[in-house]
Amino acid sequence: MSFRLRAARPQDLEPLYEMAKLTGGGFTNLPADRNALGGKLERAAKAFANEADELVDEQFVLILENAQTGTIRGTCQLMTQVGQRWPFYSYRLNTLTQYSQELDRTVRAELLSLVTDLEGSSEVGGLFLHPNERAGGLGLLLARSRYLFIAMHRVRFADRILAELRGIIDERGGSPFWDGVAGRFFGMNFQEADYFNAINGNQFIADLMPKHPVYIAMLDDNARSVIGVPHPTGRAAMRMLENEGFRYQGYVDIFDGGPTMTALTDEVASVKDAAERSVSGTTLEAGERAIIATGRLETFRACYGARELREDGSVAIDSRTADILDVGDGDIVWSVTR
Repeated sequence: MSFRLRAARPQDLEPLYEMAKLTGGGFTNLPADRNALGGKLERAAKAFANEADELVDEQFVLILENAQTGTIRGTCQLMTQVGQRWPFYSYRLNTLTQYSQELDRTVRAELLSLVTDLEGSSEVGGLFLHPNERAGGLGLLLARSRYLFIAMHRVRFADRILAELRGIIDERGGSPFWDGVAGRFFGMNFQEADYFNAINGNQFIADLMPKHPVYIAMLDDNARSVIGVPHPTGRAAMRMLENEGFRYQGYVDIFDGGPTMTALTDEVASVKDAAERSVSGTTLEAGERAIIATGRLETFRACYGARELREDGSVAIDSRTADILDVGDGDIVWSVTR
């Protein structure tokens, strides 16, 4: 499989824009807007160029390309510290229990509370794979290469990490959750709000959203039924996150009600198990299947390959991987079992 992940460049704008038009809405990190995408690439370029090992508010964009043709077929993003430029809002599901002595009755009410609990966390998001490439494990390569990037630049990321999954979007491109909750206060439909958020951020939520908890029992059935439910196309992504150690802890997106998964960064499987080793051979014919990465910041690249961990602390890799990553004996690579 001749695909590799690499750092995004400004000239990736048009392929990114073409992919963004295929997302179908509800995909805030990849808006179908050239100016917004250009801004992301400019911000990513500054992050890749920043050599200081420090935790600041940065955004990295990675690109999946065919190593032979250069065709771009996917993308993903990493945000180092959310909630620094504007508040990072979520709804948190919780329960209020009340007891009446006169009636001898206990009533439990489920609530949605607007919170900024996740502020300061790192985030993995913006993962999109071209519909024609959704086979052969490329989605897994996109997802897990992000964690190798984090392991390779660990001090640039927070101790907690989150991933937002897109919620349920109906056949009209609307959101039952938005219609039942926030849409009642904003005078705009989900598509308008989602686009505005993608371009301008969600400060308007802080300005206009009521701060009182929302009683779930007062919502209509359509809104209630989608709280914390991922879009059908996101179920595989949710399973991958769970396999990495992410958990759903009652946080949901304020726009579409999709689940937000969280984990301690050092407990994410692909971060914890990442091995840094020097290459001691590039002609391996059979070995353990792995995701292998090399480079720092703007020279980062990753692909599938075969590895053999040796007793002297080095690693042997296959020739195809060596070619795709442009590494040889003595170079440093990071890897994790596929």
